[in-house]
Amino acid sequence: MRTTTPPETVAELIARQWGDHRPGLKHEEGVLTHHQAAREAAARAALLVDLMPPGAEPHIGVLLDNTPEFPFWLGAAALAGAAVAGINPTRRGPELARDILHTECRILITERAHLPLLRGLDLPGVRLLITDTEEYAALLAPYAAAKPGDAVLAAPVQSSRLLLYFTSGSTGAPKAAVCSQGRLAGAGASLARSFSVGEDDVHYVCMPLFHGNAVIADWLPALVGGAAVALRRRFSASSFLDDVRAYGATYFTYVGRAIQYLLATPPTPHDRAHTLRLGFGTEAGAVDAARFAERFGVRLVEGYGATEGGASVQRTADTPPGALGRAGAGDDLAVIDPETGRECPPAVLDAEGRLLNGSAAIGELVNRGRSLFEGYWRNPDAEAARTRDGWYWTGDLFFRDAQGFLYFAGRTDDRLRVDSENLAAAVIENILARWPAAAAVAVYAVPDEVAGDQVMAAVSLREGGRFDPDAFAAFLAAQPDLGTKMSPRYVRVLPEMPVTATNKVHRVALRRAAFRCDPDPVWHRSPSGGYEPLDSEALSTLLASYATHGRADLLDR
Repeated sequence: MRTTTPPETVAELIARQWGDHRPGLKHEEGVLTHHQAAREAAARAALLVDLMPPGAEPHIGVLLDNTPEFPFWLGAAALAGAAVAGINPTRRGPELARDILHTECRILITERAHLPLLRGLDLPGVRLLITDTEEYAALLAPYAAAKPGDAVLAAPVQSSRLLLYFTSGSTGAPKAAVCSQGRLAGAGASLARSFSVGEDDVHYVCMPLFHGNAVIADWLPALVGGAAVALRRRFSASSFLDDVRAYGATYFTYVGRAIQYLLATPPTPHDRAHTLRLGFGTEAGAVDAARFAERFGVRLVEGYGATEGGASVQRTADTPPGALGRAGAGDDLAVIDPETGRECPPAVLDAEGRLLNGSAAIGELVNRGRSLFEGYWRNPDAEAARTRDGWYWTGDLFFRDAQGFLYFAGRTDDRLRVDSENLAAAVIENILARWPAAAAVAVYAVPDEVAGDQVMAAVSLREGGRFDPDAFAAFLAAQPDLGTKMSPRYVRVLPEMPVTATNKVHRVALRRAAFRCDPDPVWHRSPSGGYEPLDSEALSTLLASYATHGRADLLDR
């Protein structure tokens, strides 16, 4: 039987699995019981204690796909009082080495498939463990009888670091957010309560475990509730429902682009023949969430709570469509105009819930109360920027309605300034997502020829679709909440949206290409409001205009 005592540490959650012989970890090669998973974690914890050099920061890097070794080492670090730095396999060369060395990893856990990424890197003082080798099995063998609690590096474990997880910023080197065992156990318990996670649930982990989404919102609540975990090595839209049925999955986490991928798969008569009851994630958008529920019969719950833990928004039963909820207990959340430092006025919404005063109502979400933010590893400047003036600045754009409900409006990096008016990319995306021909939409800023920004949209179409400029212009004209500055000046039509390793839209790549993205066709808005191809002659004229006004260099950033 599961104890109902709230967990104080993740180590405690791992130890609770001992003696539980129900299915606990499902993967492509078989099924392990909860007890077996805890045994594997204990063995690695004992090995970790013996391998960690005296006086070293107790940090290990994990460069793995979603294989059983990843949760084994998460559990091992929890038991031993060490910290895991999830290493992003899409990083390359000096950037990859920087991530490993910046977090002071003395041990790096990887697999043969990722060895080419490490070839030629200078990683002084880092010991490599390759999980799918005979040498690794032999190294682990002497520790097979270890039990939870046998080997500990640090005490008290509750305050010890467990995760050094890199945040996916759009510019600069990623920052490693510090996450303690106590905070993570509390986060897992909160989600398990919110979603009534129980022993009959199966949590499908298809988002990468090197990112906080999968660990904090999927793996941890499963541990708290005694649910099984099912691993997918890498996300696959075409295999999603097959996996769900095979594993009997009831819950999964997502990011918005993953939902778009799933909606883009061909419909079948069996789309509702599965066991899923809930999806939890971010940035799916109200339109895609409604389409997902209609097609698959699964409710998507949008949440907000970054890896850093600086602010959270809690959904309540009366949360209106499109909103995320109100401030979590103990938080004093405000939407602040970063230019004036003043609180933004409430949003004005029409009868359909469409935002009518976005320029005034959208600002940065700030926590003026207590914050669970535990800092960034060896990055005091980034910490200071997050906590300036005694407040926690989330870096995310929101608006708030008259009843206090909060709505996500994008990242501060995704703000556009068009003709001196501030716009949020996510708000425009939500409007463009209504266009029936669109499978996925991303909105971003490109420099205006003279000053400020212009709106550019990247659109991938549904299967068999084509871009009809007249139909698109007519669609825009029919949207009552599309402000006069919001209509895209440029539209790039591409076969598939570029994504990062965490299945988020790769906005940096889109912004960098701007409207020079051959072979993808680009359309530009004419003075009459229609759309015309940006052919080579029109592009040359446009680039000359940038040069005339001294802004050509902005296109190369």
